[in-house]
Amino acid sequence: MNPRGEKTRSARLVERLASVRPLTWFLVHVGRHVDPVLMRLSNGRVNLTGMPAVVILHHTGAKTGVARQTPLGYFTDGPDVILVGSSGGAPHDPAWVHNVRANPDVELWVGERGGRYRAHVATPDERLRLWPMATEMYSGFDTYQARTGGREIPIVICSLR
Repeated sequence: MNPRGEKTRSARLVERLASVRPLTWFLVHVGRHVDPVLMRLSNGRVNLTGMPAVVILHHTGAKTGVARQTPLGYFTDGPDVILVGSSGGAPHDPAWVHNVRANPDVELWVGERGGRYRAHVATPDERLRLWPMATEMYSGFDTYQARTGGREIPIVICSLR
């Protein structure tokens, strides 16, 4: 997904709505449970955000070792898939970022398309280059960054294994 691609009118509306606190809360706390099912049933075509660029991250719990699934917006940078750990602007990193730091071997799936990746949190230089691309894809990331209380939202780079 090209973050610099032209946005449709409906995509711009969804973008504005998703940064409103109650809807952000809903997507972070409810959407993460519903979207994996919706996306599996629709072969990746339907999710609660209405955004076309949503992937299911399959990762392993850092403490429990339990398999987890998290739906996330994404964009690509060459062959790499880029994920943003915003958690809607929460003051702490989302659990999936903690899990990826501990267990970097992940899978990314959209319907029946996907594969195995190795993930890492972007270095400061990588983040400096990727953050503008992230905010072009979804301007709400700037709103979320302002809500964090000083936490720097991590960017995770997933490279094919």
